[in-house]
Amino acid sequence: MYKLKYPAPGAPELALRVKELLMGSGFKRVDEDRERGLDHGAWVPLMLMYPEADIPVCQLSVQSKRDGNYHYNLGKALAPLKGEGVLIMGSGSATHNLRAPRIVDGIVPWALEFDTWLKDALLQGRYEDVNCYQEKAPHAKMAHPCPDHFYPLQVAMGAAGENAKAKLIHHSWQLGSLSYASYQFNSAS
Repeated sequence: MYKLKYPAPGAPELALRVKELLMGSGFKRVDEDRERGLDHGAWVPLMLMYPEADIPVCQLSVQSKRDGNYHYNLGKALAPLKGEGVLIMGSGSATHNLRAPRIVDGIVPWALEFDTWLKDALLQGRYEDVNCYQEKAPHAKMAHPCPDHFYPLQVAMGAAGENAKAKLIHHSWQLGSLSYASYQFNSAS
């Protein structure tokens, strides 16, 4: 992956707007990093969506030591950007345990149970359950030993709004335990 390049232009004005919205919503510390390149979680889906890399990109880092509600509230603070022509995308993985044993055929039960729980919770609008997935979901710690690939989902949920409807737009598996379920959120208003 280090050989692949995605030279999308940055979006410094958007970064300032993001900082303004977050600080205005009570987030006390919002750091800017003008040197870091895009994380693979940002450029991999963008490379497929916008292969010419001709759209400006502003990336927001997750805070692994925080919880789902924190990230949901990050998304809520960013919701006004939707009306300003900004695509808010959360990229991670529905299940992400790279230490789990790999299988060629089938899906391991713990991954399927977590993925099914997540799908049901999202499609039924049980966003508070998703925010508290570590307590509510089966096999949460096995599906996500670290939350950094799950928190982007909660940012996207928060940005969509409380009454947004989730829609499953893609679903595939790799190595028997990595779910690439993808959801789109449509605002109710």
